[in-house]
Amino acid sequence: MKLKKILVGSLSLLAAMGMNAATPRYIFYFIGDGMGMGQVMAAQTYNRVALGNDNPLLMMTFPYAGMIETYSASGTVTDSAAAGTALATGHKTRNGMLGMDADSIPVKSMSTVLHDNGWGVALVTTVAPDDATPAAHYAHVPSRGMKKDIDRHAAESGFEFISGSQWGATTDAEGKPTDVAQYMKDHGIEFVTDIPSARESKSRRVFLYSPKPFNNGNVGFTIDSIPGMLTLSDMTATAINHMLKVSPEKFFMMVEGGNIDHAGHGNDGGTVAVEVHNFNKALAHAYNFYLQHPNETLIVVTADHETGGMAMANRISGYNTYTQYIPYQRMSKDQFSNKVNRMLEGEDMPSWDQFKEFTKENTGLWGAIPVKESQEKRLIKLYDDTFKNKKELADTKTLYSSFGALANEVYVILNENLGFGWTTGGHSGGLVPIYAIGEGLEEFGRVNDNTHIAPYLMKLAGVPFE
Repeated sequence: MKLKKILVGSLSLLAAMGMNAATPRYIFYFIGDGMGMGQVMAAQTYNRVALGNDNPLLMMTFPYAGMIETYSASGTVTDSAAAGTALATGHKTRNGMLGMDADSIPVKSMSTVLHDNGWGVALVTTVAPDDATPAAHYAHVPSRGMKKDIDRHAAESGFEFISGSQWGATTDAEGKPTDVAQYMKDHGIEFVTDIPSARESKSRRVFLYSPKPFNNGNVGFTIDSIPGMLTLSDMTATAINHMLKVSPEKFFMMVEGGNIDHAGHGNDGGTVAVEVHNFNKALAHAYNFYLQHPNETLIVVTADHETGGMAMANRISGYNTYTQYIPYQRMSKDQFSNKVNRMLEGEDMPSWDQFKEFTKENTGLWGAIPVKESQEKRLIKLYDDTFKNKKELADTKTLYSSFGALANEVYVILNENLGFGWTTGGHSGGLVPIYAIGEGLEEFGRVNDNTHIAPYLMKLAGVPFE
């Protein structure tokens, strides 16, 4: 009798251990491109102070939180290609390279290995689907600029769902169609340009893209409220819906908030905060799925690198931030610069008062956001040089955009008054956060390297991975 009780107790313990160590069937990998702690805290402060939400950003409520090192094989500051490769494959590589290690040897991503083992795969981004972060999951090229090869690798991947702005090689430099789109269609891919079409599609493989991407290769910034634009939240929900149709037993999803990086390159603090908040909305779809499948779902949220060296305070703001002003900013720096360029191309030059009113309506400056006399003088001088004197003023160029001197100064002053500081228009080498929820993710509650994530997730999934 005693032996029988021991056996029964042992079997019960083993059963309980088996339940607690359930192999995941669904993995969500959220990547905030350029999202360092400055970006997260900008969004969290905006969420709390401006929007009045008592609950913190969803990712900040996850039970495991840590930090990730992001250096590449060629430098202390990574680019998105090397960082994306590390996150997708577990291998360091040199800046600019995709899906290859530092010795130019192709390496498989976790997406590819999972797909080879019967998992469905979806990749979602607000930037180009052949940009660095998504491409690291299917491409193997020595240069991220090899768009035609990258697009062909996407077709050959077999992945069920990919969405973003536009593919880089489907048209040539003159805007004429290439053979890439047909190559993709020959691989069983259906192209759709809106959410309803994606949801109604009967195809196993769907590529959802924006027919009119924003000028710097993304679907558009949330703050600009562009009619008909694809949003990360809608694309994420649509991707989940598609995966449940074509691979309900097990699937992997990578979701990238690429616009966070684009706004960071432009040092546009208000737009960054809104983009991270939008990223959080997309994450809510995965979290709701997790609540329905808590023992079978893993969610990891991290970043490929930090962009801009963003800080919460500057000397001019009195070492404080004023995110309560962000709702009065209704236009991204990119969109504002575009509008100013159109004014310059037009026949009727706006007066200073007209330009001031335009700026007030779209940034909040001179409205809810006070402007110092010294700041106004800076803008009047640039207005005169730009519109009246027609001076050739140097643009401020970033990786994705170019800003005229007047538009750039407007947003320098906007940052000053919001209380955001910046050290660069490029990437920085700072640590980035990682948040996780699901069985077995305790490992992410400390400092890790970016090469550690993919192998560990694969270990939990029980799939061999090198």
